[in-house]
Amino acid sequence: MNVADAMTPRSEVVTVELPGTRNDVLEYLQERSFSSVPVVKSTDDGPEYRGLVSRDALIEQPDEDQLVMLMEDVPTTTAEATIEEVATLMVEEGARRVPVVDGEFEGIVTVTDVIHAIATGDAETDATVGDHASENVNTTYEGAPLPVAERELSYANVPYTVALDEEGRMSGVLTEVDIIDVARIVEGEESTGDNFPDQDSQWSWEGIKAVGSRYLPTRDIEIPSESVSEFMTEDVITVSSRRSVEEAAQLMISNDIEQIPMVGGDELVGIVRDVDLLEALSN
Repeated sequence: MNVADAMTPRSEVVTVELPGTRNDVLEYLQERSFSSVPVVKSTDDGPEYRGLVSRDALIEQPDEDQLVMLMEDVPTTTAEATIEEVATLMVEEGARRVPVVDGEFEGIVTVTDVIHAIATGDAETDATVGDHASENVNTTYEGAPLPVAERELSYANVPYTVALDEEGRMSGVLTEVDIIDVARIVEGEESTGDNFPDQDSQWSWEGIKAVGSRYLPTRDIEIPSESVSEFMTEDVITVSSRRSVEEAAQLMISNDIEQIPMVGGDELVGIVRDVDLLEALSN
């Protein structure tokens, strides 16, 4: 199976155009479960691909408004590449969305597209979940404030956390998508402080002696302070280590999720993410 058979063609891809602002991207990420949005520039020959703006970039750079400063340079592929080749590229580069570019922007292939190919049997593998799941699970207390959980996801560099109750048992899953859905941009002002140079300073002269206190416009991401339990998904889909990668892919597609906790009996023993399933094709 080639990328051309799995990708979303240019005509169906949600993009933002230069010049643009962060609000353009935030609107799409909140309306749809995207991890990033391609940025294009209109030319006489059609849209020219310029980069991606991700959920992470919006949260990590709240004061930056211009798309050109928020864009990330990610690898690209061609429509003729195989699904296995693009799966390997995604794993090696840590890329969830790979633009398909051959002279011009032709479309985009995502981790979800590859997972769909695994789920339908178009990308075959005999691997089981236990072969690719991780025993290192990111967790948080269900009563933690949401801003604390957001910072935890950022520091752990993962897009999810498994919520635990007071007895340490799994009670839900919180994702980056859940957080971006309720985030909002807040405008404000920041004081530069009093700026009165010393009269005897070698740099002072009449024109700048009393500049005074100035205020600069600022922009921040506001995240609700309620507990994780208010925003997490409580009805958690789980798998055992013996389930096939194809079955796990089917669960991800049918439930629109990117990770599934792995259990042994009633105990949480690991996590399998969609990118982990890609490794079954890239080995």
